[in-house]
Formats: sequence, structure tokens, C-alpha cells
Amino acid sequence: MSRSRYIGSGDARELPWSRNDALVTGGACVMNLLSYVFFNASDGLHTVSVTGFLFVALTALPLLARRRHPVAALAAVLALDATATLTVPLPRHFGAVLVVALYSAARACPGRVTALAAVVTVAVTLLSQSNGRIPPWQDAITPPLTTLIVVGAAMVMNRWQREVDANRRLLADRAVADERRRIARELHDIVAHHITTMQLMAGGARANLAEPEVVKDALVTLESSGRLALREMRQLLDVLRDGDEPEVAPSQPQPGTDDLGRLVAESRLAGVPTEFSVHGQRRPLPPTVGLTVFRIAQEALTNIRKHAGTARASVELTYRQDRVTIEVRDDGGGGSPQEGARASGYGLIGMRERVALHGGTLTAGPQADGGFAVVADLPLTTDQATVQHEGAHP
Repeated sequence: MSRSRYIGSGDARELPWSRNDALVTGGACVMNLLSYVFFNASDGLHTVSVTGFLFVALTALPLLARRRHPVAALAAVLALDATATLTVPLPRHFGAVLVVALYSAARACPGRVTALAAVVTVAVTLLSQSNGRIPPWQDAITPPLTTLIVVGAAMVMNRWQREVDANRRLLADRAVADERRRIARELHDIVAHHITTMQLMAGGARANLAEPEVVKDALVTLESSGRLALREMRQLLDVLRDGDEPEVAPSQPQPGTDDLGRLVAESRLAGVPTEFSVHGQRRPLPPTVGLTVFRIAQEALTNIRKHAGTARASVELTYRQDRVTIEVRDDGGGGSPQEGARASGYGLIGMRERVALHGGTLTAGPQADGGFAVVADLPLTTDQATVQHEGAHP
């Protein structure tokens, strides 16, 4: 939720209330003012005065603090409302300002505090509207009934909010589990590839025992593939979970950095102008790292199409000696970034799971000049960097 700000002395400071708080306060104040103008006062006389206007408007001011201090705001509203009722002839009714203050307190406070606040609200309202005397039963029904309705509505909303939060956590946990199962299946395919390569290299070395150079090259490749296979198998065991459903679809070749150009072309066809650039010496990456780079770029571009409207995007792939970085940014399309919609998405959960699997870091958030940025930095181990070097210099 955005905060209201004011500029003073060359700096920006946050006000203690939000724009929504100001709107709710103003709306409740207007409703009370209309009630003061168009309804009969408690003594039967319909008199409208500047003093009455000021009292009614003043009663609404504590609502600005209803989110941070709901009980104090309710107490202030009760005190000001009672003072206004005893000073200025006001209609006998449960005003909109008091309804909002009581509802806010009931939403934010536990049951005992809410019950006490309801009892005090009924007592103060009855005593102030009857000038300290016992009111007739007709007038004594409205405050308790209205209080019961307001508190009941707040309790229903609290229960609904708890159920929504529980469902959201459940969906998030399920998304994490699904993503980890997907990662496990992909790693399984990659490990199977390494084992197949090791088998072929071993067979080639056995068939060429009379040629030492050929055998040496085959054994070097076999050793490198074995190290990577063992490391990726450990990663596989870390993310596997009990109860995984068997994979029924046929395995497909896993994408990597070579497929980023196709991904960018698809983004352009979808209506998002996308630039693609590569920095550093382009060379083969380990399959798991290449797959992670591809998935992060894919999910980030999907989020741009969903949330950024007419934005322009850029994809940057940077090769370094011991790491690789993928950056996907958009300019926001001239609108405000929808931070909440992106930051809470399950796609970002999957990105973080993938990056954490490699011991890397992921940064995702709005940019200072507008738009949204996703930056993933994936380290390469010594063995992986060696494989890269051998792939770049056969």
C-alpha cells in the first residue's frame, strides 16, 4: 500500500496515514455531516450551526490513525462523539465515523479487547444520547444492535482473511513442491545424459587401447562427466520428495543458453519489444546451469507480458570466469510497477528454488527509474569452469 508523502525542506517524509485512510475518513465525515444537516436533533429541534459542523468534522479525525492505533482511535472517536452530542443537538443514531472506528478495532484486536470495546461503545453511546439518563427501550435498542452487527461483520472478515492466508500458504507450498519435482525430473535427464556419455567414452577407450592419445582424451572426458554426474546426483537427492508421481510424458531435450535467442524472438512475437545481448566469452555451460538460465529468462519474460503491459524488455547474459549472470529488465511501459503482483507470484518462488539449488543469488524487484528487474547470479565450481574451458578450447 502506498503511503502519502509531503515535500518539505528538500526531503520526502512519510505521513502516518495512507491515502486509503484519508479517503475512508473523509467519506465517514461527509456521511456524518449529511446526517447532521438532514436529520432531526435529539431534542426535536433541527438547528444547524458552524459549531456543530466543526464538532462533527473533528470527530472523524482520529480515523486517520485507525490502522496503527485502532483502540486509541476508537476511544478518541467515542470521547469526541459524546462531547459533540452533549454540546450540540445531534441526531440519535450510530454515526458512520463510530461504525468505522469500531469495525477497525474489532478487525485488529483479539476477542477480549473487542468485547470490552463493544461494551464501552454501547454504554458511552447510550449515556451521551440520553444526557446521562436511562433512555426509553426504543432508543436503547439501536446502539447494542448496531454494535453487534459491526463486530459480527468484523469477526466474519477476520475468519475469511485467515482462510485466504491459509489457502495462499498452501498454494505456495504446493508450487514449491511442484517446482522441485520438475527440477528433479530435469536433473534426472541430465544425469542420465552424463552416464550415457561415460558409458560411450569407456567403450571407446576399451576399443582403442592401441592408441594412447585417443584413450587419454576419452578418459579425461569420462572423468569430467563423472564429477558432474555425481554433483548433479547429489543435487537431485536434495530436491527429491516422497510421493512424486511417475513421469508419463516422453522426455524432451532440455533447453539452455543457446535457446535464449528463440525465447527472445517469441517475446517479440507476443508484442513485447525485447533486446538480447551477450557479454564476455560465449562458451558452453554445464547443462543444469544452462537450463536454470533459460528458465529464469522464460519466467521473467512471461511476467513482463502479464504485468508490464506495453513495456520494453531486455535480456543480458554475462559470462565471467567463475560465474554467469542473467538479467531480465523492463521499463514499466510508462506505468507504475505492479510490485505486489510480481513479488508474490509462484514463478518467482520457482526462480529462487532453482538459483538456491546452485548456491547463487536472485534479486527481483522494481527499479528506481520504473519497471522491474530480475537478476540471477550463478556461480560455477572448479570442475564446471574446467568443463567450460575445455568446451571453449577443444
